[in-house]
Amino acid sequence: MTDELHSRLRESATFPRHVIAEIQRAAREGIYDIRGFGAKRRVPDFDDLLFLGASMSRYPLEGYREKCDTSVTLGTRFAKKPIELKIPITIAGMSFGALSAQAKEALGRGASTMGTSTTTGDGGMTPEERGHSNLLVYQYLPSRYGMNPADLRKADAIEIVVGQGAKPGGGGMLLGVKISERVAGMRDLPEGIDQRSACRHPDWTGPDDLEIKINELREITDWEKPIYAKIGASRPYYDTALAVKSGADVVVLDGMQGGTAATQDVFIEHVGIPTLPAIRMAVDALKELDMHRKVQLVVSGGIRSGADVAKALAMGADAVSIGTAALIALGDNSPEHEEEYRKLGTSAGYYDDWQDGRDPAGICTQDPELAARLDPELGGRRLANYLSCLTLETQTLARACGKSHVHNLEPEDMVALTVEAAAMARVPLAGTEWIPGHGY
Repeated sequence: MTDELHSRLRESATFPRHVIAEIQRAAREGIYDIRGFGAKRRVPDFDDLLFLGASMSRYPLEGYREKCDTSVTLGTRFAKKPIELKIPITIAGMSFGALSAQAKEALGRGASTMGTSTTTGDGGMTPEERGHSNLLVYQYLPSRYGMNPADLRKADAIEIVVGQGAKPGGGGMLLGVKISERVAGMRDLPEGIDQRSACRHPDWTGPDDLEIKINELREITDWEKPIYAKIGASRPYYDTALAVKSGADVVVLDGMQGGTAATQDVFIEHVGIPTLPAIRMAVDALKELDMHRKVQLVVSGGIRSGADVAKALAMGADAVSIGTAALIALGDNSPEHEEEYRKLGTSAGYYDDWQDGRDPAGICTQDPELAARLDPELGGRRLANYLSCLTLETQTLARACGKSHVHNLEPEDMVALTVEAAAMARVPLAGTEWIPGHGY
């Protein structure tokens, strides 16, 4: 198309080319689009917030000479053995099935090097993951795939997954191409057949029943393990309050920017709310119940940098959890595989077809030849390097605000660049004292 023609054409705001392409695809195939990872639409996020570094009215800490602590303890409410983390950054639940065994091992290696935890995801616990994770959280999901009391006891904490940020109210999918003989055996599924995980737990229907389930899990594990409740950001104020009422030690809050192995695109883009407003609503619930810092809050969904970590902590989180960023750190989306990505009809960085099990990086696949491309030791070192960088960045920002512990960061240390972010995060619009929607 010539430049002259381009200058005369005007793309529709309602029907831009990607919308037209999706209508045409749906008309050809007669089924909704299924893809992985998280929302692609632009929503207010941590980039819309800025820190107010110390100057005359605040006293900064000096470089790396003055200590800025990053440790956090999760599960202090009821568990006999809370989880002690050296850094406030954990690895989110990603299943063996969605990921290769090599990727799960690499995640465990990297997390252990930095003194933090990783999480099993749907489908059960692999020996590779348990063997290389000093701290492992076992996810208890509606599907019950691979669940057994022995693995619950082997874990260091249990995370009851009520919802996920990419699909609150919806179940996940695992396409048949990823259900290898080993995955099928662990999940008690037929090999090579598409599977959809349930959207709700089969043995409880509400918070009263959840309290009973949490007590059952405590009895199975002799009250040693912290019990987490993971919720997708949809109604975080009420869901957080109900999780606390049910007896959870930790609430994991997953915003709509959080990824998934595979689900309907319509879920990813149109269900749930962004991480930014969800944090403040969850913190409101904890404070109203006088449980803030007593029940810990872990935030996930779109965490990419130390700045994101610091801003989540300043808004009231005790820790964050990363998924997509961790996979990128292992080597996913690397331009070195661009030629193979193009053969899949995509390109590095677009996150479209990895749920089909053909990830050239060997991470989101069960193909043994592709999976063998990922060296778990090298992947673990790359993840550890990334986690170290996130931690240093978080400490640098905390020191700049005069804080000797990253948990001492607070909303007062930030301003917003947009009206939307100011309203959602409840911090003033930069250059003003105005917090939209709050009358001050």
